[in-house]
Amino acid sequence: MPEFATRAPAARLRGRPLLDKRARRGWLAAMQPTPLVFLEGPWRLAMGLHALEIADWLWIDDRWAIETAERRRLAAQRRDLVYAALPGSEEACRELLEVVVDWLVRFAPDRFAPARESSVLWVLGERIDLEDDEPLLVAGRLVQEDLLLLAADGSGTYRLVAGHLCFPLHWKLGDKLGKSVGEIHEPVPDFARRLGGPTDRFFQALDVARPVWRANWSLTSTPELCLPDRSDRASTLASERAVERLWLRVERQTLRRLPRTKAIAFTVKTRVVRLDEATRDPAVAAALAARIREMPEAMAAYKGILPIRTPLLAWLDARAVGAQELAATRR
Repeated sequence: MPEFATRAPAARLRGRPLLDKRARRGWLAAMQPTPLVFLEGPWRLAMGLHALEIADWLWIDDRWAIETAERRRLAAQRRDLVYAALPGSEEACRELLEVVVDWLVRFAPDRFAPARESSVLWVLGERIDLEDDEPLLVAGRLVQEDLLLLAADGSGTYRLVAGHLCFPLHWKLGDKLGKSVGEIHEPVPDFARRLGGPTDRFFQALDVARPVWRANWSLTSTPELCLPDRSDRASTLASERAVERLWLRVERQTLRRLPRTKAIAFTVKTRVVRLDEATRDPAVAAALAARIREMPEAMAAYKGILPIRTPLLAWLDARAVGAQELAATRR
């Protein structure tokens, strides 16, 4: 659970060597709204939470139709992989659907409209029944985000009680269901020592009126969103030329306490961009190289970067210098 950034990185790049204006406009169009979290300074293992405006809770971008269609396909064909709910989580699932629908109707009225019947939502002309027995699956048909619910047990420990997880990276919902936040993050190097206590306190104290967001990044060898197994084989790309085929994967995550059930809704919006596109700006290439150099070896291994770190850094360094020289010749 490392670095975090704001939504628009462009403002923090002023004064640094940049691409020419036309190329930069194209780069910004490709990168928005991807939070480039490695631009925030030195790498460190931290919660790094940011205040979240409710209007910015969910994101609807130009891939909404593609990704919601894929979510429906996965729910129909691989239900056991992408959906699970523990007994007792039904009310929280119902409330999350209500909150999602309320947000969509309020902030995306051009796409979502309530019908006269309170149990029906019109989505671009499609009639969606909100009284389905599995409300979390209904919510997952409407948004691009993965939806997870955590609730306190009798001792106050927060556990994963339900989820509709279509786009995981190297983990499976069924393996984590019922586990505490600490147990879920057990594979993350140094998490228990550095973040275990602060994370538990945060979950207990999160206020209904103060949702937050965070983000993290990874590198994969494929733009595929559903990667529950370690099958992307990024670690096999052990040459500078092969590194060009990598993809930057950024997860923008939010945490919001539901007012009625007090469960915590955890959403994950995944964006995948080609690494050569993401690092077209020399400042971005340089920042990513710096974070990879600063990253402890155990974390680099966890992220799958360690086997390719040398060729990856060489490629990023050359890209940063080359882009700077190109920008200088066009001034």
